[in-house]
Amino acid sequence: MSQPILVTGAAGGTQGSTGRLITSLLLEQGIPVRALVHKLDSRSDELCQQGAEVVEGDLLNSASVEAAMRNVKRAYFTYPVADGLLEAATIFAAAARDAALELVVNNSQFQGRPGDPAFRDLKRAASFRNLQHRLADRIFDWVQVGAVHLQAPPYYENVRALFSKTVAEQSTVLLPWGEDTTVIPLVGAADVSRVAATLLSNPGVPSQRAYALVGETPTVREMTEALGRAIGRPIRYVAITDEQWANAVKERLGPHALDHLSHLWRTFRKGEERYKTTDAIRSVTGRNPQTLEEFFRQNAGVFAGNTQEA
Repeated sequence: MSQPILVTGAAGGTQGSTGRLITSLLLEQGIPVRALVHKLDSRSDELCQQGAEVVEGDLLNSASVEAAMRNVKRAYFTYPVADGLLEAATIFAAAARDAALELVVNNSQFQGRPGDPAFRDLKRAASFRNLQHRLADRIFDWVQVGAVHLQAPPYYENVRALFSKTVAEQSTVLLPWGEDTTVIPLVGAADVSRVAATLLSNPGVPSQRAYALVGETPTVREMTEALGRAIGRPIRYVAITDEQWANAVKERLGPHALDHLSHLWRTFRKGEERYKTTDAIRSVTGRNPQTLEEFFRQNAGVFAGNTQEA
């Protein structure tokens, strides 16, 4: 593959960092990567050392997106949990159409399985952010650039961020998830990244237009028990109110992310959806998805309070 694959979000963020993982996976296969980063820093220097072509740009700036797409036929689109998703998706989709891209792998959010009442039903979006993702998926479909949507629930990395401080300090999970029988669908960012890299690196365009990537569907009790086994001490769960949680995290979460997660917790507490794991990760990559307990074991130091979050 002589033309580079464009990967957005390549520098990585504070949680899933799929763009950075995908960049590494493609480079390991000898596939050229054009890594789009928001700013040049030590993270972009590391990408250069790995062999990526690093480009500084802004997904909300059409000129920089168009420049990043020159001589590109395949791309990965992701956008942080912040304002601007629909604008960025529209700019990216329009540039992809003008550049005649053959494949865009779009990092979206879980919307239910095809055939389920919630699937593609805008009125049943779990949050405003989820609604934006559903609309962005349609924008990519309309421009006919071979878009494939990776529709994933919260990442294990989100759980790590939510658990780490109170578990390290009090061996306690404090969240507004209601009863400990509440089911939280999850997936590892590593598995989402492997699916994306596999689709981007294989010739041809996948026949499937969307993949629901649900690796596990644990209850809150099962999550705390798995963490306890992974770090070797019992962990308890204490349900708190939405207001208590919002006050505790508002300094480190932006208003967009806070609104999204607050609505998501209410959706999970209702228990109206019957979440099920999917076989998409294995069918695409040939590997079983990572388990939550395996992820906890890999990140055990975070919960001991002696390691910063990745």
